[in-house]
This record gives sequence, C-alpha cells and structure tokens, in this order.
Amino acid sequence: MEVRSEGFQVMYDKLHAPVIPRSRFRFWFIRVCSSIVLWTCLVQLVTVSELWNSHFFTGLTSHIYHTTHTPIQDDVRLTESPPARNYTSNGFLRVSCNGGLNQMRAAICDMVTVARLLNLTLVVPELDKKSFWADHSGFEKIFDVKHFIDSLQDEVRIVKRVPKKFSRKGGFSTMAMPPVSWSNEKYYLEQILPLFAKHKVVHFNKTDARLANNGLPIDLQKLRCRVNYQALKFTPQIENLGQKLIQILHERGPFVALHLRYEMDMLAFSGCTLGCTNEEAEDLKRMRYAFPSWREKEIVSEEKRSQGLCPLTPEETALVMQALGFDRETQIYIAAGEIYGGERRLAPMRAAFPNIVRKEALLAVNELQQFQNHSSQMAALDFMVSVASDTFIPTYDGNMAKLVEGHRRYSGFKKSVLLDRKKLVQLIDMHQNRTLPWNEFTDAVRQAHEKRMGQPSYRRVIADKPKEEDYFYANPHECLCEETKCDDLLGPRNSRQVR
Repeated sequence: MEVRSEGFQVMYDKLHAPVIPRSRFRFWFIRVCSSIVLWTCLVQLVTVSELWNSHFFTGLTSHIYHTTHTPIQDDVRLTESPPARNYTSNGFLRVSCNGGLNQMRAAICDMVTVARLLNLTLVVPELDKKSFWADHSGFEKIFDVKHFIDSLQDEVRIVKRVPKKFSRKGGFSTMAMPPVSWSNEKYYLEQILPLFAKHKVVHFNKTDARLANNGLPIDLQKLRCRVNYQALKFTPQIENLGQKLIQILHERGPFVALHLRYEMDMLAFSGCTLGCTNEEAEDLKRMRYAFPSWREKEIVSEEKRSQGLCPLTPEETALVMQALGFDRETQIYIAAGEIYGGERRLAPMRAAFPNIVRKEALLAVNELQQFQNHSSQMAALDFMVSVASDTFIPTYDGNMAKLVEGHRRYSGFKKSVLLDRKKLVQLIDMHQNRTLPWNEFTDAVRQAHEKRMGQPSYRRVIADKPKEEDYFYANPHECLCEETKCDDLLGPRNSRQVR
C-alpha cells in the first residue's frame, strides 16, 4: 500500500505542479503571432491602397522607365475599365490582318469599328504570318490582349476564340471573304450584316483599307481613334524596352527619328534602284517577281522617281536634311530595318551626320535578343521612338509614316517633316547639275516644306478617289478637337486645299 500510495503521490504531484511558466509561454506565443498577422495585414492594406491610387493595375509599364515625356499609349481616361456594353450579338467576326505592323494596326481599328456598327462579337484578330516579313508573332506577342478587351468592353464584345458550338461540328459554316475596300457604313449594313443571319461567323481574310476615310458618322471616326491611341497598347516587354530606348535618346539630347525606308523589300516592291549596282538591281527585280501580290513587274525606276513615287536614297536624304538646317551635331535615330547596301550606302550620310544611332547600338545584345527575327516586334520599338522623337522625318509615305504622323498630331501636333518627294527630286537634280546654287537650293527646299510640318489641317477629300485623298490615320482631325472648335484650330489658313 505504501508503494501504491507513493505512486499516487507522484502522479498527484505531477498533475498539481505549478503551471504558471507554461501558461505564460503560451500567452506570449499567441500574442506575438497575433501581432505578426495584424502587422502583415496592415502593411498589405497600405501597399494595395498606394498601388491603387497610383493606377498600378493599368499603368505599371509606364512607371518602370519613367521619363519627363508622356508615354505615347497612356491615357488617364482608361485607368479603370468601363462597364461592359450589353447587346444582342448578331454573330462573330473573325479577321486576318494582312501586311506589316502598321498596316495591321490600322486594320484592327477599322474592324473594331465595323463590329461596333453591326453589333457583332469580335474575335481577337489574327496577324499576318505569310507576307514578306514572315513574322510569326501572334496578337498577344505584340499587343496587351487583356487591356485591348477590357478597355473596349463598353463599345464591343471581344473574345479570344469562336465558341466550339459555332464550329463545323456544330452545324455552322464560316464564310470567308475580303470586304470591298474603302467601304462606308451603308455597305456594311446592307451587304455584310445579312451574311451573319445565315453563317453566324464571317471571316474577313483581308482587312487593309476596308473602311472609308471620310463620310462616316463622327462617333465611328472617334472610335477608330480610341482603338488606335488607347486600346492598342504594346505588351509590357515592348513597352518597357521602348521607354528605355526613348530615355537613353533623350538623355543624349534632342533627336530626329528618321524613317529611312531604303530597305530591300521597299525597293523591290517599288522598283526603285537609283544608286544600286547592276547586280543589286537584278536581285531586287527577282524578289519582285517572286511575290505575286507585288503586281507591277516592268518598272522604269527613273520614271517612278520623277513622279515622286520612290523613297529618297540615303544620299538624297542627307542633302535634304542639310538644306532643312540640320547640322553635324544632330542626333539621328534610324527607325528602319537593314539599309540595302549596308554601310556603303550609309557612308555619305554618316559623313554629313556622324551622330547616327540605331537601337542595336543603344541596347545590350541580350535586351534585344527576344525580339530578334520578329520584324513586327522590332518595328513596334521603332514606332514608339518615332512617336516620342523631337522631329520625325519619313523618306516614304508608307503605313508607318502615316500612322506615326497621326500619333504625333494626336500628341499635340509634334513636328513631322512630310517630304514632297516629287518637288525634291527636281531640286536635287538641278543642284547636282550645278544649275541651282546651294543657297537657292536650301531656300527652295525650306519654302516647299513650310506647310508640311504636321500643322493642324483638315484632310484632303477627293471624291471617288480614296487612294489619292489623305489617309484617315495620318490626320484624324475629328479626334483632334471638339467639333465646334475645329474651325478655330484647323481653319482656312491651316487647311490644305480640298479638291
């Protein structure tokens, strides 16, 4: 019994031992953990609040490489996504954009506008992968898809793909067709809309210049601008590197973005061979014949040049820039692909303007590596730099030149020297033939371009000749002023003559 009594006593003592230390440890442990959780929550709330106030969710890329210059694709009006528009969709519109980056960009703006007009659901556009540029980048590799969809949801419903129930297995057939070029709203309402009642899915397999420049309602014109200047935002990777490139250039001083369109594809397409060797001219001719879509085969280069239909050569460009007053200290950014003839053709220009730079020289190899062999992504970088430059000079009025011109007008009518090539080649030939002295040559060049600096003006309208009139995206004047004040900004003194 004593043993049992001692055992019970030991058990009793253990059970009734003082518990103050363990309770105190447990109390402090709980208190410390609670404090950590509370402080963590507080920090998270403060951080989220700060990020929200700085529009983090919609403006992250514009803050990474911040400069004193306004990013070309930021817009405070889109810091929050608008509410979705409710409407009964008449069908799905698929589009395959053709051409280079800027030709496709304009087409996307047009197709959003067509979808809005016809109450359609737009499928995220497919980009050209078969043309000369052979860039396999999809929409999502160049543009911010989420931003594109969200920022336009109050205008048009956009989806990433056609629902499976509208496939062939579901009993539906997709109608593929190119819409008629330069068409107005009447064509789309009367000719295109009825097609959706039968097919539900219509595929536009060509989209370049399928919407008229003029004669459209003001709300449709403004929607084209909204897509172009606000909804089509480049991916964060492109935006970040583009802003870094712009920052580097501005730190070095003012700069000219020169769209020197003297690339192999441009020369082959146009048939312009001034300054090329006989072997180079033959190579260009073979390339032109190799592409069925480049219809003109027999081209007389001298005739096209005299008509102002050839891009200026590097030698001609250097002469014109000197006449316009640019000196040897001018920083010139070449916004173009590889110049045909390489450094041999650039040598005269480098002699006149030693401070010529390209993105390949300003950025590290590893920074550009992800964009190599993707011509549209590389063109996006040049596009950003061109819009942000102090002066923009295109040597040919292609799609990039026109869209950059329009962006610069939208950004406050930044200086864009729009070269009159037909007049220039006459002056250049006269000067080189020594019939026009240098001082008279410079006076004539400057006088010819006094009103070609991107000033406010109305678009030139030519009835029944849409290809010859001013392109909407080069001068979207409906988007540049309130309609009641347009005459004050774009009045007769600024306007080019309407024919």
